Amino acid sequence: MKGLILAGGAGSRLYPLTQVASKQLQPVYDKPMVYYPLTVLIASGIREFCLISTPHDLPRFRQLLSDGSQWGIAIEYREQPKPEGIAQAFLIAADFIGSDPVTLILGDNIFFGGDAFPRAFAEFQSGATIFAYRVHDPERYGVVEFDAEGRAVSLEEKPAQPRSNYAVPGVYLYDNDVVTIVRSLKPSSRGELEITDVNHEYLRRGTLQVQRLSRGTAWLDAGTSSSLHDASAYVQTIEKRQGTKLGCPEEAALYRGFLTLEQFETLVAGMPRCEYQDYLSGVATEVRRVGIQGA
Repeated sequence: MKGLILAGGAGSRLYPLTQVASKQLQPVYDKPMVYYPLTVLIASGIREFCLISTPHDLPRFRQLLSDGSQWGIAIEYREQPKPEGIAQAFLIAADFIGSDPVTLILGDNIFFGGDAFPRAFAEFQSGATIFAYRVHDPERYGVVEFDAEGRAVSLEEKPAQPRSNYAVPGVYLYDNDVVTIVRSLKPSSRGELEITDVNHEYLRRGTLQVQRLSRGTAWLDAGTSSSLHDASAYVQTIEKRQGTKLGCPEEAALYRGFLTLEQFETLVAGMPRCEYQDYLSGVATEVRRVGIQGA
């Protein structure tokens, strides 16, 4: 399965921060925002990535992430000159996707806890799999409605009168039909190719699976100044309380077997002396002591 990270957009809700750097390059506590969705996909077993962003911001992403080989993965880059909907990503990256299934994750979505994503990726065979997360303000998101048996029966994009409190987070798994589906879409009244319309088509076909994320999973959308602050505070609290870090692609790559311990130690040794290096050095020490325990 190929992985897309959509890190475009104007970031107008974070102005004036985004006058300096892209929204997905803003710090969430001690790491760039894009590290968090990248780590989710690495931990789920994805090794081939395409990051999509604006022509202005792509050089900064290349500087930060390089070609991914330092983590045992491969990263390509594509331009999104104008934001015309989440689903546009599948057209921009069609040559990268080829004939493979694909997952798309939004670059400003942060997840923590549970094993829902690695399990869903391992079990995926065909059709589409999306997720549902209970929120108090569903009108801000795409909303999924379930029947009495727990089956998804409707999807709405930012409805004024939501039919449920279950929002659809920014992680989507699709078979290769998604490229053909998006090519047949017409822009919405907002002038965008809507991801909800893609999900509608899979729902119409009877091949859409919706997995509800448990209470043990946290989903943070860091798209506004207040939510960015909240996300940083949350990450800081978890890291100090548990002594582990969220959003470390190096650690996820090690636990996934994309890096050997020796490669991991060489990578860490090349970092400047800082808390991040100290943490990863501790990971290496622990792995040498007890072995790989899991992602």
